[in-house]
Amino acid sequence: MLRRDLRRKPTAPSTSSPWSGSVHTVDEAVLSAKSIVEAMSPPPVVVNDCTLRDGEQAPGVSFDLAEKVAIACALERAGVDEIEVGIPAMGRLEIEAMSAVAQSLERVQPIAWCRMLSADVDAAIRTGIRRVNVSIPLSDRQLAVKLGEGRPEALARIRRTVRYAVDLGLTVAVGGEDASRADPSFVCEVVVAAEESGATRFRFADTLGVLDPFTVHSVFRRLCAETDLELEFHGHDDLGMATANTLAAVQGGANHVSVCVLGLGERAGNAALEEVVTALEHIAGRRTNIVTKELGPLAELVASASRRPIPEGKPIVGGAAFTHESGIHVAGLLKDPQTYEGLSPEPFGRNRRIVLGKHSGGAGIRHALKELGLTADDRRVEAILELVRARAVATKKGVGPAELAKFHAETATPKVRRVAVAGGAR
Repeated sequence: MLRRDLRRKPTAPSTSSPWSGSVHTVDEAVLSAKSIVEAMSPPPVVVNDCTLRDGEQAPGVSFDLAEKVAIACALERAGVDEIEVGIPAMGRLEIEAMSAVAQSLERVQPIAWCRMLSADVDAAIRTGIRRVNVSIPLSDRQLAVKLGEGRPEALARIRRTVRYAVDLGLTVAVGGEDASRADPSFVCEVVVAAEESGATRFRFADTLGVLDPFTVHSVFRRLCAETDLELEFHGHDDLGMATANTLAAVQGGANHVSVCVLGLGERAGNAALEEVVTALEHIAGRRTNIVTKELGPLAELVASASRRPIPEGKPIVGGAAFTHESGIHVAGLLKDPQTYEGLSPEPFGRNRRIVLGKHSGGAGIRHALKELGLTADDRRVEAILELVRARAVATKKGVGPAELAKFHAETATPKVRRVAVAGGAR
């Protein structure tokens, strides 16, 4: 059901921040009613993973068929709902690979990514995949440069291609490339055209990663008021806000999120699967079907296949994500883990680690000694701590169990031999 009659003449392109202030155009009564109903029992957010498509577009990344199938199966084990498996227009080898990946899946829905062309839809048919995302640029700049077309031609292309795909029995999502730099009114017209032509979903793409969470929230409040289409957000991370923007989209009304494992993707990458699903649960209180213990193995698989090691400080799956050194933090953590952990490591199949280094304190030293079955009084702990800090500065790394045991031995109090003296020295 269309929420408004938006079939009007295109407006002039906005000269700056085209989406700013868009929340004021929302039919607040309609939106409030819809929000109240959804808030009573919000369904799980649908996770659409694009690692095999947008992720593989990262510079220098290429997956062979075995890696694609392994990643797809790992995504399925992790509970992902949908996988964009590739671009059929790339040719026979890609079509064969996409078909093989699709056949390896039991539950997950595979999707073929296409340009807004009937020829691309025909190529998707040859994969055997029954869902397509047909994408078209929406900003005036990209329409002119990439297609040599204006807004009326783009709307006609959408109607023509979507109807063609629907008539072939495909489930169709329309992707709005560079929607974040498009005229908001034109984006709404596109949504209407997509819905009238039989599409079931609209993907709003922040292709260049130029939006902020406040604007994204406003965008989806407006889109929710305009249509009953399923809405998806696809965010890039050029300004480091892809995860926050994706969360804002869901809080604004999106029910699908587009993500990549480890945020893999062009330039600075995309919204990271592991970050988005965790934030949805812990911040927005929204469920997904993700099995969190599978996120670590999945990330390691993609890191290996892409030849891009996981950064130590990567949220959720990085080696240091649940590692603590600071003396103040460790002292509190040992009494109550929630003192310095907003997330528990166990649901992710991880373990808490306390390491020794320059910023360690006495509590950390005592804990590490206890793990080795050793004890020390306060004087000895201070002496060991001094050695630990000096070693950490010299080597620029933590102090391990073997070195700690060595420091414990070196700081032992010498035993004083008492010799009985009778009638003077002997």
